[in-house]
Amino acid sequence: MTTEPIQPKPPWLRRRLPSGPQYERIRSLIKNQCLSTVCQEAMCPNQFECFGQGTATFMLLGDRCSRNCRFCAVGHGPQSPPDPDEPARVAEAVETMGLSYCVLTSVTRDDLADGGAGHFAAAIRAIRERNPHTLIEVLIPDFQGNHQALQTVVEARPEVLNHNLETVVRLYPTVRPQADYQQSLAVLQRAKTMASSMVTKCGIMVGLGETEVELGQLFADLTRAGCDILTIGQYLQPSRAHLEVVRYLPPSEFALLEQQALAMGLKAVASAPFVRSSYQAEALYRRVLHAVPSR
Repeated sequence: MTTEPIQPKPPWLRRRLPSGPQYERIRSLIKNQCLSTVCQEAMCPNQFECFGQGTATFMLLGDRCSRNCRFCAVGHGPQSPPDPDEPARVAEAVETMGLSYCVLTSVTRDDLADGGAGHFAAAIRAIRERNPHTLIEVLIPDFQGNHQALQTVVEARPEVLNHNLETVVRLYPTVRPQADYQQSLAVLQRAKTMASSMVTKCGIMVGLGETEVELGQLFADLTRAGCDILTIGQYLQPSRAHLEVVRYLPPSEFALLEQQALAMGLKAVASAPFVRSSYQAEALYRRVLHAVPSR
């Protein structure tokens, strides 16, 4: 663990923190419903903005992850059994918030036989039953390569299935030592094979030491896997116990990465310092609908 000060952020990464009645309403709703959000647990820099706009990304299966990725602020340690009432509470929160588009994610649960896939499917069904017009995006773990677990989620028919590569293949042993690049890529490819009309999505971070050539290879890999949407954001060090930032990319470089990814064949790309997996998710989904002819 380093004792050096965290690298100071450049001017383009400084922002005022919104507040107000809408932000407090969402924060109170989440607390009162005993729900978790990745916005809070992962210390997302867009938390205040999204809460202020009346949106949030719900995190299923508790707030403790069975893995300990060196970039992630989510806690790890002993997990509790899945809460069978959680899908209903999430569905109620979606209704109360009046969401037209809902994003569900989870901690990684390698301790569960299906990795939590059945819980994802139950949450999708509960939301659909109570909010039939709400669009649903799921950001899933790799389920340790379990095909049946992935099939369980796909058969629940979310509009978007998201799985993050997070970084380039060379950096996996440092950034994601308990994950595998090819296995994560296979999640996206298999999901598209199982349901060709379902939109697939992936997110990565930059600023960890990746090269332009490595990013180009990642874009090519995603295109071959049939991925539709890509989000690219700046890695921000949550604490001194986490990986240090190697470089802060200026906004102009994010714009170039977006152009490069689109040129490689991705249908919709969001690339900017504060972009995260679920940031402006509905807008990206609708961009794909306009880009792809009706099937």
